[in-house]
Amino acid sequence: MSGFFGKLFGKNSSDEKPSDTKSVIEDCLEGLKATSELVFDYDVVAEGEDNINVEIHGADEEIFRAREGQLLDAIQLFLTRVVQHRLPESHVSIRVDNAGFRDQANQELTDLAEKLKNVALEKGKAVYFGGLTPRDRKVIHQYLAEDGRVRSRSVGEGFFKKIKIYAVRAEDTVDHELSAERSPQ
Repeated sequence: MSGFFGKLFGKNSSDEKPSDTKSVIEDCLEGLKATSELVFDYDVVAEGEDNINVEIHGADEEIFRAREGQLLDAIQLFLTRVVQHRLPESHVSIRVDNAGFRDQANQELTDLAEKLKNVALEKGKAVYFGGLTPRDRKVIHQYLAEDGRVRSRSVGEGFFKKIKIYAVRAEDTVDHELSAERSPQ
């Protein structure tokens, strides 16, 4: 392997050991800037030992948000894999965002989940969310888990799955409470 990817994924020489996760991420982003034709800057902020936030901004930032933030997802996955390869002992969560795009997208998902939850409660029937990515499904499942009146589960095969939202019946609530009482704490 040679060039940019060789530098990122090639064998680490004893002279070029990365010093920390933040510097590995910054080196990788500099390489992306140099090899792509995108015009952007970034801020890498460590929040504690286990979380690093990367904020991308600049002239081409609308490209990062296009197509539901797929480029942000790709860069986030890429940075995660580079860090895993270069620093295998590091277990850090990397979040790449642009101008609050992730928070806005999560809010839109929870707003729609709230509407579908209300439909499921009013009609007493299951409703379905269309095919979603694992990240989006996690946001919805976590949001709906806060309300004991409904349950949700992923349905389908593959990467994009539906979410089934359904009202909890009274006997399901009793069974759930009994099983919680029986389980050792």
